[in-house]
Formats: sequence, structure tokens, C-alpha cells
Amino acid sequence: MQKPTIGVQMMMLKDKIAKDGIRETFKKVKELGFSTVELSQVEMSPENVAEIKSSLEEFDMKVCATSASIKSMMPGIKMENLRDDFDKIVADTKALNCKYIRIGMISFDCLGSKEKIIEYTKELNEMGRRLKEEGLSLYYHNHHMEFSKYDGKYLMDIMVEESDPEYLGFELDVHWLQRGGVNPLEWIKKLEGRTKIIHIKDYRISQTLDLSGGVEGIMRSMADVVEFAEIGEGNLDMKAIIDLAGETGVEHMFIEQDNTYGRDPYESLEISARNLRNLGYEDRFNHNSICCDLSM
Repeated sequence: MQKPTIGVQMMMLKDKIAKDGIRETFKKVKELGFSTVELSQVEMSPENVAEIKSSLEEFDMKVCATSASIKSMMPGIKMENLRDDFDKIVADTKALNCKYIRIGMISFDCLGSKEKIIEYTKELNEMGRRLKEEGLSLYYHNHHMEFSKYDGKYLMDIMVEESDPEYLGFELDVHWLQRGGVNPLEWIKKLEGRTKIIHIKDYRISQTLDLSGGVEGIMRSMADVVEFAEIGEGNLDMKAIIDLAGETGVEHMFIEQDNTYGRDPYESLEISARNLRNLGYEDRFNHNSICCDLSM
């Protein structure tokens, strides 16, 4: 059984980076016990890449995945992307001694059209082929919209079928799988061999409703009762998820909590880390922990 590392998706700490800088943020992540991270929503300027690299060396940490998009998410939005900035994204990823690049979200203009989804997936596949030539691997991260149906088939299934396992993997997010109405355990097993990195975030149902808006307000509030939660503070069977991830070849798991509802994200990470340690995963926090335990 493989022992995947447990690290932090740095999107959670983008405001900390903006306020305190890269070095201080990485230092705090290390003090919380984590030594692996995934980069997202961190500007990859030459200065930032250099500071990330020096912070990794200083605190004995590792970037296990960087983020990119195929193209701008919507017309008029400027963002670094593989179509226009392929060489830079490759260079930045290699500079950080990282081998995985992940696509965080499907381009919005693909939604609603099976033909556009297939076209988008084929471009992902081609980018994955090009990245493989560079010694890198491309992964696609799901949300819940991938479980809308087209001709009776999940969007996610279409992407799996229209891509080559040699060139495109999938970064499964267990919260969004649950929110999409499917079983996270079934999908981890289903994509065995194509999933080396996953997001772990818990899934909680709010205890209260907003009663201030009358019946209409209550009905709106009922639609929003699903919340992101610290690991171990929600409804997902995280032990089963983490153990299955090890059995199916996952190498890295990243804690990501899209909303901490006013709680300091460092506190949320501390709660998640404590609960994971209580489940017996203390050894997963070190970036050298990935290994095969032949006794299990």
C-alpha cells in the first residue's frame, strides 16, 4: 500500500501571501507540520518563482503540482495559459522541481455543448502529449458541473473516454464529487492509474438557516446549506478515502477548503491536520513519506 503525502493547496492562503509574502506564508505552513504544497492562484512572476524556490530550500518543502489553464476561462479575462505561455509554464514548473501541472477548471464556454466538451478534451490530450515530451504530466481537476449529463452520460465520463491515459490524468476532488451526486470512493477506484494527485476537503451540512427573508429567504438558504469543512468536521469518510487513495496509486493529497466562513485559514488547516493525525496519518506530512508499505 502506497502512503500518499498530505499537503496544502496554496489557493487557501492567497490572501496571506498578498499580506505577508511568500516566505512567511511557507514558513507558517511548515510550522503547521506540512512539507508539500500545490500552487494555485499564486502569481508566477520571475520574482515569485525565485522566492518560492528559495523558501522550499530553506524550509525543506516541495511543490508537487503547479496550476495552469488551456486558455482564458472567459473572453476578456487575461491569464497565463498553455496555449500562449507553454514554454514559460514548463520552465516555471521545472524550476520548482515539480512534475505535475493541473488544470483547475473547465473553460466556461465549453459548458452546454457536448461537441465543445469533446473538442476541449482533445486539446487537453494534446497539451498532455506535449508536456510528456518535457517530462511533465497533465491533470484535470473536477468540480460538480462535470456530473451534468449529456445524452445520458456524465460530462466527466465523456472527458475520460475522449482522452488518452498516457497524456491526461485526473485530479479528483472528493468534496466536489460528493456535491456532484456521486460516490468519491467509486470514482477513486474507477480512475485507478489515472489519479496521482487528489484534493481532500470535507462536506458539511450547515446547522442553521437564514430566517430573515421569510419563506423565500428560507428556501434560498436551504439551497446553500452545503458547506466546505475542515477534514474530519464533515460527513465524508476521510479514512476510507485516504486508505483507498493509497491502494490505487495516489501520490499526493492536498487539503483545500474553498471557504472557511470567517475562520482564519491557518486555524482551519490546524484543525484538519490535528484530525488527520488522530486518524493515524502523522507520517504523511513529510514530503519523503511516499513509499510502499509491504506489510499492509
